[in-house]
Amino acid sequence: MSTSLANTSALATLELGAQKSTNSVIWLHGLGADGHDFAPVVEQLDMPEVRFILPHAPARPVTMNNGYVMPAWYDLYGLTSGTPQDAAGIHATSTQINALIEREYAHGVQRIVLAGFSQGGAIALHTALRQTQPLAGVMALSTYLPLADKASAETTAAGRATPIYMAHGTYDEVITLARAEASADALRTLGCALEWQEYPMAHSLCRPQLDDIRHFLQRVLGS
Repeated sequence: MSTSLANTSALATLELGAQKSTNSVIWLHGLGADGHDFAPVVEQLDMPEVRFILPHAPARPVTMNNGYVMPAWYDLYGLTSGTPQDAAGIHATSTQINALIEREYAHGVQRIVLAGFSQGGAIALHTALRQTQPLAGVMALSTYLPLADKASAETTAAGRATPIYMAHGTYDEVITLARAEASADALRTLGCALEWQEYPMAHSLCRPQLDDIRHFLQRVLGS
């Protein structure tokens, strides 16, 4: 599997797999990590014909962590339902991810999956639901739907038509299963094409889930 480092005008990325492909996966890491966090997962998926783009979130103070500066896609004030959310930060990062999506289309990519874990998964959902043309799919891993109260007014027909694989651990103490289930219910209410899976794990990934991720990618990418 080939590896390269690249840089867009806003986000540095780690790129794995095929240098040229009609299929791309843009995979966003969680809070405090970077693009290298999911490189071992990409290797385990063993899909060398697919181009994987793993962006690095910029460092910023995170209110929930006492203002500590760390890689974050947006500021966090808390993870319980009803906690204020950083709408400006979410929208700004979504704009940066859209730039990566447009770059892939400009390079001849035909099918794009937007994936993310935890905070990265929240950005993946937010961004995919607002696309003007449907992505090949979304993988929302151990995450929630941010700004859910705005989704009904802002979600597009293309966003609702995009296949979503949403997965969560039954022992997750970071983002509770109840919050994830509420997000899944909100997506169903929007009319989204949702596939929901639960696994006996904490805030992480597990081997059966990796197999399901591979099968989802193969199905939506036709590879």
